[in-house]
Amino acid sequence: MPSSAPSHLPEQRILEQSVRLPTSGAVTAWAACRWWGATFFDGTEPDGRTPIPVPLAIGPRGKMRPDGAASVSLERLDQSEIVTRHGLRITSRERATFDEMRRTDDLRRAVEAIDMMAAAEQTSVVRMVRYVEQRRGWQRVALVREALSLASEHSWSPTETRLRLIWILDARLPPPLVNCPILDPSGKLLGIADLLDPEAGLVVEYDGADHRGASRHRKDVVKEHRLRQVGLEVTRVTGPDLSTPSAVVSRLLEARSRSRFEARADRRWLSHPRADVLEGRLHEREEREIWLRQPLPDLRELRRW
Repeated sequence: MPSSAPSHLPEQRILEQSVRLPTSGAVTAWAACRWWGATFFDGTEPDGRTPIPVPLAIGPRGKMRPDGAASVSLERLDQSEIVTRHGLRITSRERATFDEMRRTDDLRRAVEAIDMMAAAEQTSVVRMVRYVEQRRGWQRVALVREALSLASEHSWSPTETRLRLIWILDARLPPPLVNCPILDPSGKLLGIADLLDPEAGLVVEYDGADHRGASRHRKDVVKEHRLRQVGLEVTRVTGPDLSTPSAVVSRLLEARSRSRFEARADRRWLSHPRADVLEGRLHEREEREIWLRQPLPDLRELRRW
């Protein structure tokens, strides 16, 4: 391989390690999730800089020389869970997600993994629950079950998930609605709340790097004004804030204490929670792919008919 090859790119790293696999092995965990198309899995730790070794599953009889650029799993790997995609042997969507959720033995990272695979429409919580039921006794399966109970199919980024988990696990507040449209009584959209506490009437907005531009900031200000006009309390959290969960908890609790807790009949706003339709979309996509793989009819037979 030429020295000019972009070795820092996750796809290049995955490709380089994949050639070391035995014939019964496959790329798995974050690397397989990336290869399936879930681009939030960039192969780095939460700091965005430290590379994560490429996870390789080789089965209990597999043998491979140690390499700091890859981590090796000797757990059972059925050949039915291996798929060739774009020339690489990777684990199925559910096995890849399962392995990534267990990789760090960290509940919050596990929730991020399923949230981001759902955001990429690669698997659903329903499918993962079904998959985990067949993996009783596997290492860290209890962690995966707990993570699935906290998962949301409506999160749009890992940082949104981290904020939601601070809300639930640290502030110990009721689970919020995620990316929930908020309407006025006439049905006009006022904005989409990153997190909404419908009981308190509290909106929590996450301001990432994409909110720093003048145009986006102006839209955020207009949106916050509309929400406050109808009686909603709004508080904001930035990326750096997430590194100090206790400070975020204080901000959330203070904002909640300022909220109106209005009765439903007195509200000037309506929440329109997103339906859990991902499983249906995945099923429709699979049926469409099966139909597209069917052979084309013989046109001569059609003309004769």
